[in-house]
Amino acid sequence: MATETETPTEVAQDIGLALYAQIEGFINGLLRPWNAYQMGIFLALVVASILLSRVIAPIYHNWLRSRDGWPKWRLRLALVFHSRMRLLTFVALIWPVIWIMREVTWPSRSYLLSIIGSLAFAWFVIAVVTRLIANNVVRGLVRTGGWIWVTLVILGLTDEAQHLLSSIGVSLGETRLTIWMVIQAIIILTLLFTVARFLSHASAANISRVDDISPSMRVLVVKFLQLVLYGMALFIGLKSVGVDLTGLAVLSGAIGVGLGFGLQKVVSNLVSGIIILLDKSVKPGDVISLGETFGWIHSLGARYVSVVTRDGKEYLIPNEDLITGQVVNWSHSDEFVRLDIYFGTAYGDDPHLVRKVAIKATEGVDRVLTHKPAVCHIVGFGDSSVDYILRFWIRDPTHGLTNIRGNVYLALWDAFKDNGISIPFPQREVRMLNNPAKVPD
Repeated sequence: MATETETPTEVAQDIGLALYAQIEGFINGLLRPWNAYQMGIFLALVVASILLSRVIAPIYHNWLRSRDGWPKWRLRLALVFHSRMRLLTFVALIWPVIWIMREVTWPSRSYLLSIIGSLAFAWFVIAVVTRLIANNVVRGLVRTGGWIWVTLVILGLTDEAQHLLSSIGVSLGETRLTIWMVIQAIIILTLLFTVARFLSHASAANISRVDDISPSMRVLVVKFLQLVLYGMALFIGLKSVGVDLTGLAVLSGAIGVGLGFGLQKVVSNLVSGIIILLDKSVKPGDVISLGETFGWIHSLGARYVSVVTRDGKEYLIPNEDLITGQVVNWSHSDEFVRLDIYFGTAYGDDPHLVRKVAIKATEGVDRVLTHKPAVCHIVGFGDSSVDYILRFWIRDPTHGLTNIRGNVYLALWDAFKDNGISIPFPQREVRMLNNPAKVPD
């Protein structure tokens, strides 16, 4: 065991000598009959696992293709088993061999196979567990680090490796930051954040199924739960690796100054988002108009609101604009929406007949409500026509407003044509004089 006063170079030399001694002992041990037998059994199991996986993998893959109703996480886990089929087959073959050899012979005669089996099983478990990490880079780093660590544990080299990593570092005031501390922090924080992410997604799925909670309140509860879970994961992770958290008070003060000067808009959007969630002025599914943007709310974020228009464009509107600007929420208090359209008829048409025909034609259009009657009024006498306003009600603005207006205009056109009602247009007369006056030079 290395002492605390040794330098990293001396520690590395000690570890290298220890590894050399173990490798030399391993090579000499292969000359013994039972160790050679175990290596032969190992090679035979490797060949058998390769051949068996080639038979099982296609059958398993075809079986997976028929699992259409499975959730995504179960399919992803099943695909991990498919991609690691050789390793899984090897683990399934080697451990029965180890158990049989332990029963029929001395445990020392299956020692090498036990180490190999333990390594194979640990590598397979790490490959499956790390599949829960969404980020590919983080998943690869955690998986590789896990394989290295379990290999050191099974081979009994953890103390030497830990001492080497602890001897390499830098001093920051009274705190010494070592590679071992960084590795611990990465592993612990990754595991805790993975657990927090899994719990937040599971909780969000359960909360979304509660009908007694309004959509905006569901979003608020989910965001608050995510903040608590990730905050706890960060606090526990830093505390577990020995980081002094009292310095966070100074850091929080610096962050406050930065927020006051450089992040005013960001903070304003965050606060506005919380206000929107609390007062329930808008919620997912509402149809809103803000300036020239008309669409329905797809999601509420911490910084912006996602609004999808009828043409498929998705606008990310800052929360502050919804608080300070004039927003038309077509489905805020109820789902009924009244629409107005304007038209004109010739002065020779009976206005009483025009009103009756317009109302009857409108009520025959799909999506127009009949229990909330349409009305038609004269709003003025124009230069070429008598001007009218037609008002009617719908209850599904999410299906579009332009299309229903177009359908009503088309119904008016057909009804006016059947009843002899004309729609005038401005006309101009140009008179040509026979003896135009001469223009003086």
